Amino acid sequence: MFRVTVAAVVWAAGAVLVAAAADHTTDTLDAVKKAVADGKAVLVDVREADEWKDGHLADAKHLALSDLKAGVPADKLKKTLPDGKVVYLHCASGKRCLKAADLLKDQGYDVRPLKAGFEDLARAGFPKAK
Repeated sequence: MFRVTVAAVVWAAGAVLVAAAADHTTDTLDAVKKAVADGKAVLVDVREADEWKDGHLADAKHLALSDLKAGVPADKLKKTLPDGKVVYLHCASGKRCLKAADLLKDQGYDVRPLKAGFEDLARAGFPKAK
């Protein structure tokens, strides 16, 4: 007879949660640039407002991770993240965008977090806002 223990259920639930967590995209930065330029994708900076004000990418939209955690109204999300477009997320070092991706995937978005951070993207040719 098969016997399931509480520990086995907790372990299995944890394994499912780990498996569902977002990973950095394997899309190349050139592919990201092209998709954004062609209007097939949006680039979203999930850094906090003070970091955004200190400098951001010209083509990026801003949606702070703290705001996502607090709950962004659906109408604001729709303005920032149009339906049918890939959402490329970036932050300073590639860590916060993974958390943001998990939150947005739960809402049905095609989210692809970038490992490259803000400065890495600027060095790769993504223009900074003036």
